[in-house]
Amino acid sequence: MQKFSENLITMSEKNDKTAFQQRIDNGETIEPKDPMPDRYRQQLIRMMSQHAHSEVVGMLPEGNWITRAPSLRRKMILLSKVQDEAGHGLYLYSATETLGASRQQVIEELLEGKAKYSSIFNYPTLSWADVAVIGWLVDGAAIINQTMLARSSYGPYSRAMIRICKEESFHKKQGYEMIAKMADGTPEQQEMVQDAVDRWWWPTLMMFGPHDEDSPNSAELIKWGVKSKTNDELRQSFVDRHVQEAHAVGIDIPDPDLKFNEETGHWEFGEIDWDEFWNVVRGNGPMNKERMKARREAHENGKWVREAAEAYARKKKLSKEKAS
Repeated sequence: MQKFSENLITMSEKNDKTAFQQRIDNGETIEPKDPMPDRYRQQLIRMMSQHAHSEVVGMLPEGNWITRAPSLRRKMILLSKVQDEAGHGLYLYSATETLGASRQQVIEELLEGKAKYSSIFNYPTLSWADVAVIGWLVDGAAIINQTMLARSSYGPYSRAMIRICKEESFHKKQGYEMIAKMADGTPEQQEMVQDAVDRWWWPTLMMFGPHDEDSPNSAELIKWGVKSKTNDELRQSFVDRHVQEAHAVGIDIPDPDLKFNEETGHWEFGEIDWDEFWNVVRGNGPMNKERMKARREAHENGKWVREAAEAYARKKKLSKEKAS
């Protein structure tokens, strides 16, 4: 009798997964209260919280230059951009909460080293040109990845990405404008911006993740409509677009193997240093320890704000209850 019941449960789960996959194949949007496989929910929590962590930690490399920006105009632009990144983290943490994961839970996982964020933010910003290159390359890579996510099968994720993509697109344009000005500037400015591109090009290519055959999650995420393109497809789109933009302003790409394939219409590029990539992912990058230290300190220093907000919410709720 027990075995018969277990068989019925297995059949029910199988039917539920089949019906869910049919919805995905039909291009339907999945909303928070809709039935969904546990694996789908967990994959989204992992992916969305990691994305949120990346937006917040991503404030640190550029925030380092707010007080050292070369003009008031540049200071205001950079301050606004860093503020935008904080907002992106908020949208994504809120979207993650629709899946039943509390913000406190996913942030604690980051602070305890159980969750990851984008490896690109573990590199130092050594000069003002790095701010320009982050805007051009890093935000450019983010747009290519996030435009795809704006069509995600999960409603709250896709809707959050629509606004984020608009702001990231503006950030990329700002970065490219700065690149163009420096590339057309003094010899010292040209040297500084080329040095920044040389240092950030390869880490940016790593942002898209490992090759498709080494990516444990891509196939499943594509099957469920969370992603629509593979890591390598996204990386190729990035290279094709940014090589042309670099050439337009006289910037060299630091890749001796770079060449255009007339038959495929794509730029072929050299092999990424995957040892470096995995080393950074495992926490051994140039700035991993500094980034996490800063994040933990910020979380601890903000404790009184969270406690005050909670106390105010309790007081407001109590007042409403007494009034009713």
